[in-house]
Amino acid sequence: MQTSNSVNTSTPVKQKFTAHQLAVIGVMTAVTCILAPFTIPIGPVPISLTNLAIYFSLYVLGMKKGTISYLVYLLIGFIGVPVFSGFTSGPEKLFGPTGGYLIGFIPMAVLAGILIDKFTNSRIISFLGMAAGTVICYGFGTAWLSYQAHLDWKAALFAGVIPFILGDVIKMALAVIAGPEIRRQLVRAGLFF
Repeated sequence: MQTSNSVNTSTPVKQKFTAHQLAVIGVMTAVTCILAPFTIPIGPVPISLTNLAIYFSLYVLGMKKGTISYLVYLLIGFIGVPVFSGFTSGPEKLFGPTGGYLIGFIPMAVLAGILIDKFTNSRIISFLGMAAGTVICYGFGTAWLSYQAHLDWKAALFAGVIPFILGDVIKMALAVIAGPEIRRQLVRAGLFF
């Protein structure tokens, strides 16, 4: 009696991401890499378009893939490609005084992405999701800025939060105005997954 230990190769292997999905994640990562370095320095924390790029990624990709896109961006900057604010890069930027904001964008993307995915057609709930995520990002950033720059909480808030509130509200408004239409067009074209 002969036994066979051969593996059945006819069963298809389920892929986590299709080539198309990986390509779109790459495109949105590139958009973040292009927009994020352009900054307006106003103190220890510059005005950046990073969060706007993340908001649009969430509409284009959804929460899971949008967050992955941002994590890829972080990795690209961490290994030395100058994609962080002011065309900087490396571990020293990620662990420097403004690194808390870079890390804080992760839970911001998750929370905002969940609400955008569930309530794409509700601009109010999507806006509130982005606002709540941004508050969490502010918390991470302020705590780390306070620690790294030896600032008390009030000074850290005035350096890393207060000057950015109006601009961030405008970015969120742009995202909730344009984002649902972008997603609708992608769905209509069969490009949203």
